[in-house]
Amino acid sequence: MSSPAQNPPEYSAEKRRVALHSMLVAVAMTVLKLAAGLFSGSLGVLSDAAHSGLDLAGAALTFLSVRVSDKPADEDHTYGHGKVENISSFVEAGLMAVSCAWIIWEALSRMVNHTVELHHSIWPVLVLLTSIAVDYWRSTQLREVARRTGSPALATDAFHFASDIWSTLAVLVGLGASWIGTAYRIDWLRYSDPFAAIVVSLMILRLTLQLTRETVGALTDQIPAETRKRVVSEVARVEGVLAVEQARVRRSGAAYFADLTLALPRRSTFEHTDELVRSATEAVHRALPQADVVIHTVPRTDHAESIFDRVRAVAARNNVSVHELSVQSHHGRLRVEQHVELDENMPLLEAHNFVSAMEAEILRDAPEIDSVLTHIESEPATIEEPQEIGIDDRRIEKVLRRAAAQIPEIVDVHELTVLRAGDHIDVSCHCTLPDQLSMLHVHGVITALEDHFKAECPEVSRVTIHPEPVTDNTR
Repeated sequence: MSSPAQNPPEYSAEKRRVALHSMLVAVAMTVLKLAAGLFSGSLGVLSDAAHSGLDLAGAALTFLSVRVSDKPADEDHTYGHGKVENISSFVEAGLMAVSCAWIIWEALSRMVNHTVELHHSIWPVLVLLTSIAVDYWRSTQLREVARRTGSPALATDAFHFASDIWSTLAVLVGLGASWIGTAYRIDWLRYSDPFAAIVVSLMILRLTLQLTRETVGALTDQIPAETRKRVVSEVARVEGVLAVEQARVRRSGAAYFADLTLALPRRSTFEHTDELVRSATEAVHRALPQADVVIHTVPRTDHAESIFDRVRAVAARNNVSVHELSVQSHHGRLRVEQHVELDENMPLLEAHNFVSAMEAEILRDAPEIDSVLTHIESEPATIEEPQEIGIDDRRIEKVLRRAAAQIPEIVDVHELTVLRAGDHIDVSCHCTLPDQLSMLHVHGVITALEDHFKAECPEVSRVTIHPEPVTDNTR
């Protein structure tokens, strides 16, 4: 699992700073537009002031939400506090929808009741032009910080200021048309101001509905399908991952959380599995930087598994150790022999039943096997305490070196050890071979050496030969 996803400290400070600036700007513009609207009697300007007032409420919510959302996860909020930003966006969208409905109602009322009264002045125009310049500056800055930090609350705030630009332009057009209607006595142009207010409100309402869908999607853990596909594609390319069986991605504020279930070869060791999980986590981060990643692994068979792998997998599943595992082919029928270590205090009947069930499991996993023969050993019995014996006449060493000399690939044998464990004599040595010899050829050479040696020393029970490349012995 990766560390919990948190924005860098400088991102948190930047988010709080731009949110505070937005709130202060919203205060100033709301006051100016309200004064201009009351002075001129323009419903369009008043509707724009109402919009800015909602922006003020939204900016305050944004400021509070970014302060809370960057708090680290705690016992009550194990996924962090990022959803606070999504809730803030949802509330802001609701406020915008309510304001649009009120403005449309008021505009229609004025048009029906013929109560349109405007006092034309240059001051509302100057206020609206100033508002356009300020809104453009703030929306650009907020959008950039939202893109960099992934903050949905700041993105909503940027949308508010951007929508103000269009609404203010519509109000300016309405004021201009109304002024022309008054100057040239064109009666129907008197309704340009409330009509402009309706157009602005409908436009903002449409964008608000789109914003609401996105916010509700975030609150209900909806993400773009492409995001999940990108994560799965990156992880599936990791060498060693058989399949991505499940992938769940959710977003909380600016943070992403990815929960994946990966199918890995069941013969993988804990160390190898850990490496694959680390590589898969890096792959997720390529698609979703700084995401909090949780990866579950499940063992699965793969096409590269050998019979030995499948037998060992059954042993691992039953939590026992096997050794001296061999597979023989006799008249086209495969027979497995294995030694299994069991608790020395286990009764024979229980041990026999355990081994029988394990053999049946092997036959199910590897149907090409015809029979399984298991040698049962108690765990302490496998721990030997051999004693080194003297080789005064050096007979065993001479026989081994003589056998090695008969095989041209063998460069030398060294580190010879002869041990006695009970009635058994065990011999081990290191054998130097050419670097480029294939493992198939190496096996043939070692088998030939064992055969030559044991033909002259049949009293030796076991021979262990460790092959080494020439390069390793020249360092």
